[in-house]
Formats: sequence, C-alpha cells, structure tokens
Amino acid sequence: MRSTDVVIIGAGAAGMMCALTAAGRGREVLLIERANKPGKKILMSGGGRCNFTNMYADVEHYASHNPHFFKSALARYSPWDFIGMVAGHGIPYHEKKLGQLFCDDKSRDIRDMLVDECRNAGVDLRLGTEVRGIDRTGDGYVLDTDLGRVTTESVVVATGGLSVPTLGGSGMGYEIARQFGHHVHPTRAGLVPFVITDDLSDLCNELSGTSVDCLVSCNGQRFRENILFTHRGLSGPAILQVSSFWQLGDAVEINLLPDDDAFEWLQRHQADRPNAELRTVLADAFTKKMATLLADHWFWSRPMKQYTAAQLKEIAEALEAWQVVPAGTEGYRTAEVTLGGVDTSELSSKTMESLKSPGLYFIGEVLDVTGHLGGFNFQWAWASGHAAAQFV
Repeated sequence: MRSTDVVIIGAGAAGMMCALTAAGRGREVLLIERANKPGKKILMSGGGRCNFTNMYADVEHYASHNPHFFKSALARYSPWDFIGMVAGHGIPYHEKKLGQLFCDDKSRDIRDMLVDECRNAGVDLRLGTEVRGIDRTGDGYVLDTDLGRVTTESVVVATGGLSVPTLGGSGMGYEIARQFGHHVHPTRAGLVPFVITDDLSDLCNELSGTSVDCLVSCNGQRFRENILFTHRGLSGPAILQVSSFWQLGDAVEINLLPDDDAFEWLQRHQADRPNAELRTVLADAFTKKMATLLADHWFWSRPMKQYTAAQLKEIAEALEAWQVVPAGTEGYRTAEVTLGGVDTSELSSKTMESLKSPGLYFIGEVLDVTGHLGGFNFQWAWASGHAAAQFV
C-alpha cells in the first residue's frame, strides 16, 4: 500500500491545474487519469486551438443553483493569472472576439504547458489507471486503484461531466459525491446544438452550412452571435449559448435582422424598390439561397409594391421574432458542458472542500457551475482547481 498527501482523480483542465499548484506548494500529488492521454478535452476545444480563457470572465457569465458559490474562486484566480502562465511558456495567442483568447497554433500548446508544469512540480501522473473504489478512514481515504491500494489525506474529484463521452466523460464524480452523502442536481447537455424535426427540418437541411448573425432569445436570456443551419437542425454560437437555458417544449425566438426594425426596413425597400421581388430584397441581408428559401417558406414572393402594410408587418414579425420549437438537442455526444452536477451548497466556496466529508474536494465541470460559451468554462476549471490546491 502506497501513501501520498493528495490524490486527484482526473487529469483534465481542472485536475492538472490543481495538481501543479498543490505540488508547487510542497504537497506530494498523485494524479490519476483513466484515459491514455491527459487533457483530451483540451485538445479538441476551440476547433483545435483551445479557447483557454476569456478576458471578461466575471460572475455574470456563470450559472448555478447556488449563484454566489463561484464568486470567490473566480476572484482569487483571474484570467490574467492564467494568461501569465501562457505568456511565460511563450505560447502565442490572440483575441478572436468578445474577449475570447485562442492559441495561434494548436490546443496541444496548452495541454503540454500543463503537463510540463506538473512534471516540473513533481506530480506523479499515472495514465490508463482506474479508480475502482474509495473508502473513508479515520484520518483520510483509501483508494482501490490499478496501482494497488493508496492512502491519502485528501482526494480531489476532477472527473468532469457527461459531455463528449468519447473523450472520457463519465458519471464517476457524481457517484463519488452520492457515496459521501452529497446531493447531485439533475444533469443534462449544455452548450449543444438543437435538433429540428417539424416542417422546419427541410429548411434547415437546405440551408445546411449557412451562418447568419442573429439575436437569439429563450427564457429571459438573449445572445447576439451567429447561428448555423445544419442537416439536423440549428447550431452556432448563439444557439449553443441559449441551449443552456432551454427546456424541452420551450420556443426559441430568433431575430434575423438584429440591427434593424424589420417593418421599417421592409417599408424602406418597398418605397425605394417597388418592382423588386421580396426574395431579391431579402438577398440584401442574407445569402441568395437563404433569401429565396425564406421567401418561399413563409411568404409567396412577389414585387414589393403588391404587399399591404399589414402583410409587411406579418413578414417583419416572422423576420425578427421567428419562433422555433426544437425537438431536442444532440445530447452529450456533442455537448460542450454538462449542466447540473454536485450541489455546491454542500461545499466550501473558499476551499472546494466537502462540508460532509473532510478531505474530499470537487472541482471543475463535475460541480453545478456552468459558464457561457467563449472560454468561461476553462476559466472555472483553472480557478476552482487553483482554489482547492491551496488547501489539499
């Protein structure tokens, strides 16, 4: 039986940050990962360039049943702290938009940086290693692993959620939480594309690959970014954002002309181009194909001068308040995050430690904390991992 100060389960973003920080303050750290590589989710993130943080990562970009929990960790480890590490390793990066920071080259740069930091700090990283069970002892924990039995003072659960199971997503962290008496909020896929199966499915299929700037709203949340039509339905940043606030049966409202009053825009075109057909006018705002399909789907395209004011208002309402009721989402297979998770009201917001079982910590996606799209979830991983590392 081996003994160590800290065992961290999961070598993802949060787990590696916790490991390198704890080892840096002199703790003996065993970092266990069941996959054959650390940080698999890091490697696929940001289209292969890793949106590793957001310069504007403040509390308004996060959601939880306990909305005050994440404030402390985020305040104590800011985006600029992580940017400092990235710069220290000479990794080139850029702001894409809205404070989103991406690697100039590959996501591997961030993953390798974390692995190097762990190695330099003396972390014992074990890949392809399963944790089969955990038991509480008088002064710590005993873990049954592929390495044999391991005793430790502190266990950090950094197993992530259920999203993208091919990259190692599992419910193990929730099982550990329940074992030690914690409540787990129901989980579902977040930041995920919608599936459309009604009469709009043909339109989505015809427009597959078309992207358009929109204002998308649902349940009081509004996001201004692109939507993307797909063979299965709707995707793109605005759709992914609003999906985290959508429930089955809810309508999603899409404003296809977010910079204009649609009725005034149509009236103006009617006055300036009375002989132009509706599809031709719509082509000023959308691709020719999309303009034609929208005109044919919603209206009978004819010269603008033939529309009454009431008909123009009807067209305007369709353009700026398009009501879509998704059949569902693509699920965990393509979800970027898992909504719900370990109830944070049963943890210390300062240390991430269980209030039910001393020495047990939870960090990262396994918790009921979800950020918006755009680097916010990585910043939560860095911040929560760093917070726990000060106390394990």
